[in-house]
Amino acid sequence: MPYTPDMLIRDVLTSNRGAAEVFARHGLGCPSCLAVDMETLAAVAHMHEVDVESLIAELDALPVVDEEDR
Repeated sequence: MPYTPDMLIRDVLTSNRGAAEVFARHGLGCPSCLAVDMETLAAVAHMHEVDVESLIAELDALPVVDEEDR
């Protein structure tokens, strides 16, 4: 799945279970944040001084997971 800066964090987290690990590597506690339904990748990256393009590159590199494995 191609990730974009305007994607909601909730959508990223539900797209691939490995996304939570990517956020954790960048020091982001997104899975437990109350703003997952409102914040975008770009907004979170900006707030936490994380390069959004690096974050997206790591998310894009995640292995594809079958629907039933989610």
